[in-house]
Amino acid sequence: MQSDESAERPDREHRPSPIDVHVGGRVRLRRTLMGLSQERLGEALGLTFQQVQKYERGVNRIGASRLFDLARVLDVPIGFFFDDMPDSVGGTTSGMHRRSAAGFADAQDGFEDDTLHRRETLELVRAYYRITDPAVRKRVFDLIKSLTPPE
Repeated sequence: MQSDESAERPDREHRPSPIDVHVGGRVRLRRTLMGLSQERLGEALGLTFQQVQKYERGVNRIGASRLFDLARVLDVPIGFFFDDMPDSVGGTTSGMHRRSAAGFADAQDGFEDDTLHRRETLELVRAYYRITDPAVRKRVFDLIKSLTPPE
């Protein structure tokens, strides 16, 4: 019976769960917004940067205690890692029912490149929050809004 279990593992390792990929992406987003390298995050958690890299890619599943540690180090609530999860991955309860009824192939939809994950967006947000004077930060915010077309 153990040979059947080990025969299943290689398939699973080559195809990370969409939920693990999403959670890992959120770890990467927050780490980048905070200006932390994978190495520095790893040091704070007692991990190597390679382990952090695997978490961020969704290759390694993040356990509950590790997720708790990540939330503490990255200064976010645990729910942050599940925010913005596409319905096709399990973002809502009805999405979970649809996925189980439709099959696993449909669960891969919804992982297109998101504006929040672009390097330019991350750098802009980091630069914005490095402005220490709240009045200046507000003026920059107002300027950017004035340059964009109305919604």
